[in-house]
Amino acid sequence: MTHEIYIEVDKSNIEALSYFLSSEDFPLIFMFANDERILSKNYVIYYVFRVKEEEKLLILRTNIYEEDMSFTSISKRVPAATLYEREINDMFGIVPIGHPDLRGLLFHGNWPTGNFPLRRDFDKSYKPKLIKDKRTFKKVSGEGVYEISVGPVHAGIIEPGYFRFSVVGEPIINLEATLYYTHKGIEKLCQGETIERCLFISERISGDESYTNSLAYCLALEKIAGVDIPPRGEYTRIVFSEVERLISHLGDLTGICLDVGYGFASYQFNMLRGLAFNIADELCGRRYLRSVNKLGGVRKDYILGKEKSLIDKLSSIKKEIYDTEEIIRSNSMFIDRVENTGLLSRETAKDLNAVGPSGRASGIRYDVRKNLPYSSYNKLEFNVPEHNNGDVNCRMNVKLEECYESIALCLKSIEVMPEGKLAESIDKFEPYKEAFGITEAPRGENIHYVMTGENNTIFRYKIRTPSFCNWPCLCYAVNGNIVPDFPLINKSFNLSYAGNDL
Repeated sequence: MTHEIYIEVDKSNIEALSYFLSSEDFPLIFMFANDERILSKNYVIYYVFRVKEEEKLLILRTNIYEEDMSFTSISKRVPAATLYEREINDMFGIVPIGHPDLRGLLFHGNWPTGNFPLRRDFDKSYKPKLIKDKRTFKKVSGEGVYEISVGPVHAGIIEPGYFRFSVVGEPIINLEATLYYTHKGIEKLCQGETIERCLFISERISGDESYTNSLAYCLALEKIAGVDIPPRGEYTRIVFSEVERLISHLGDLTGICLDVGYGFASYQFNMLRGLAFNIADELCGRRYLRSVNKLGGVRKDYILGKEKSLIDKLSSIKKEIYDTEEIIRSNSMFIDRVENTGLLSRETAKDLNAVGPSGRASGIRYDVRKNLPYSSYNKLEFNVPEHNNGDVNCRMNVKLEECYESIALCLKSIEVMPEGKLAESIDKFEPYKEAFGITEAPRGENIHYVMTGENNTIFRYKIRTPSFCNWPCLCYAVNGNIVPDFPLINKSFNLSYAGNDL
């Protein structure tokens, strides 16, 4: 279980301490604010750093008082803080002094000034009258530069996002992505709601990461309650987590092959994804794995009596993946399209805290299941893929290798799963306790912070899915490539709009 170390730091010292930690390779993995005025008459900003090579988080807490609603930006030296600081400015009205780009992140310039939704005195039923959109975009000038606008409505059945390309000839020299067209106000919605109700909401943050989102939520609250999950419940959770990863990665591989016009491989991976969906359906009757987790474990024994069927189906999928991989690797035209396309350097990946396959493809060999293990992952042997070129090919290879590892983890979990109960009962949560639940979602590190309220309610629920970190990485990875390569590069990241637009 991840240990959390909280340190109170005066805001005048945050800048120097953050620079020191980041220079010593303690990455900033999360940053957010909380309105704690009813507890201590102030706001609090949390800076969450991962302690290298240890299963620990170092959380710096700094108080912000109403007479001075500002703090010193650290984003010039710690680029990973950039979007977090803009979000805090939008949602709380706490201004990061010295931030290089304080344009609105969530509201697109049409949100009336003085309305800060995550302050506790903002009524969540209030619907302010929107003003004329005054958003601005970065202007790239020079001889031969022109702009291409894509979105926010797209030709495919996908969620909205607006992309503005600056191009010279064919190569892209800048991409600016505007998201949050599907912002749902989830964090405000959960304020004051019951803990059980918010578990239901956590499963609906992003459809294709339903399970790992609900698991992260449960882990945070189980840590607050001081409850250890029974071993059978832990291994059951691993099986569901890895089935969800397998479904996601096979979908990504389908998309990569589709976007280079490689029909056979696309159809093959899509067929395999359908078989993985069938496993999910057999396990719990839900292809997107909802209503499986409960606080304290899992709701029922989903594995019992299905062991042989699961082993046979997973083994068959593994063989088909291997055969398909052999075919695509022997296709020189396909390899030529994915190699050295959409490069994300290790330095950029590190600066922006790229997570999951996107980070591992660029040499960031970090996986929550290994580095901050949960649900008995530390009792199972598995490999973390290691690639360094940071291109579409490497991201594809990471996902292929992780498919094999996910299948192996499922098979090992079934093999060692002991008999016994599946959950511990949790009836009451002490108010104003806080904890982090961190999982390795298919797209990477997934962090859920929970502070409990009175009478088994939620005081603050803050979510940071992997897509929040990886969207800026995509904008860097397309530079130097031609516009027709954007769909391929985009699909190799395959980021979630819903998971970002909370």
